Amino acid sequence: MTALSVSTSSAASLRADALVIGVAKGPKGIVLAPGAEAVSEAFEGKLAEILSTLGATGAEGEAVKVPSPAGLKAALVLAVGLGDAAEGSYELEALRRAAGVAARALAGSKKAALALPAESAEETEAVALGGLLGAYAFGTYKSGGGKEPVGELILLSTRKGSKDAKAAVERALVVGEEMNRARDLVNTAPNDLNPKGFAAIAQAAGKEHGLKVEVLDEKALLKGGFGGLLGVGNGSTNPPRLVKVAYTHPKAKASLAFVGKGITYDSGGISLKPAGHNETMKCDMAGAAAVFAAVVSAKRLGLAVNITGWLALAENMPSGSATRPGDVLRMYGGKTVEVLNTDAEGRLVLADAIVRAGEEKPDVIVDVATLTGAMMLALGSRTFGVMANNDELRSTLHTASGEVGEQSWPMPLPPELRKGMTESTIADLANMGERMGGGLVAGLFLKEFVAEGIDWAHLDIAGPAFHEGAPFGYTPKGGTATAVRTLVRFAEQKAAGGKA
Repeated sequence: MTALSVSTSSAASLRADALVIGVAKGPKGIVLAPGAEAVSEAFEGKLAEILSTLGATGAEGEAVKVPSPAGLKAALVLAVGLGDAAEGSYELEALRRAAGVAARALAGSKKAALALPAESAEETEAVALGGLLGAYAFGTYKSGGGKEPVGELILLSTRKGSKDAKAAVERALVVGEEMNRARDLVNTAPNDLNPKGFAAIAQAAGKEHGLKVEVLDEKALLKGGFGGLLGVGNGSTNPPRLVKVAYTHPKAKASLAFVGKGITYDSGGISLKPAGHNETMKCDMAGAAAVFAAVVSAKRLGLAVNITGWLALAENMPSGSATRPGDVLRMYGGKTVEVLNTDAEGRLVLADAIVRAGEEKPDVIVDVATLTGAMMLALGSRTFGVMANNDELRSTLHTASGEVGEQSWPMPLPPELRKGMTESTIADLANMGERMGGGLVAGLFLKEFVAEGIDWAHLDIAGPAFHEGAPFGYTPKGGTATAVRTLVRFAEQKAAGGKA
């Protein structure tokens, strides 16, 4: 992973392959952002004019390179766009994205200095995290030919020695490393990451970071009556797993349960997906990857809160032993479910895990899942939906996601949509309901398995979990690690005594 360091050296005196500055769109042309003063002096005050001549506008996502003059030790100046000029401080997400653009543009470089606005601890963290995420590259299967990520990012900040700046950089390092771990998991080919393999990775991380990890294999799941996980995994030669990753803190006053959907490959089962919809289904375990990364992050940050992550891992395949449409599964806890569509499998493995999580009486359960195509139709490819049985909790998670730069939107759980699932003539529930509002129906299904008195929220990350287009900001093509930052921010709030 790209190294990160902080320096109080002046931009002019720092030796690096490239020096990154921010530019913005002003009313009369481009405006140099704070941090670029020394660089501008080296260009004798003509830097903005030169950049404009080269076509720079300051728009978000823009990157323009200029050879350095004699007054700079860095060989190259890279100007990245921040969007509209700010009267005071720039939005943190604009800084994250600009740093990410810079890191991607400088792939192959050994050392780059970031002279972006970083006066406050929040700005320092934003620049550091954006740079680390933008530098990400997944090269496991590449046999040469690709550029290596930038080797080191040096963050120029006047706050290097301050306690809050040090904490900000440490937080960026932890969250960035764990998000990139989650991205690696999502990007790994499904023949190399099955439920057993994912469980082994969790066990190794548990030993490394001092987390308690328990794995229920297919025999333990059968003995315990986990009908949802077993039903989904029946068609695969790779049996399911339920993994518990627990972090406890001696001063914790709140306990959280994070539950992640971990379908390591989703063919749709007997209800086979149509051609063109299978190629990216290695990403159907992105919820479990996010939960895993969030719990490890909480441990590394030492948050004063107890968190248990539940990874519901299975592979959904068609075969002679696969669950059929029309089968009835007896879920963990005793409820029966008529399976009308085997491609609505995520809710089945989550239901088992939610019931199990509820037995430990956490204050809050939050599940994370690439659950429904309907949520993508509703919110697009960059926004996830937030549902909850508690309006305050839903609002808290929506706000938390915005604070850390993740796009979400609060969604309802209309009680009238419940009827379609409860009309099964042979079971307590069906795993399908009305077609319209399918993302909400899935949320209502999960709500049926939440124990009385426990606050619960559901994050449907189907849209933003896997990015198929060109990279932008700090977001690469492929796995994005969506929801990790939201979960970590929520945990931090609970550690600080937040209510919802």
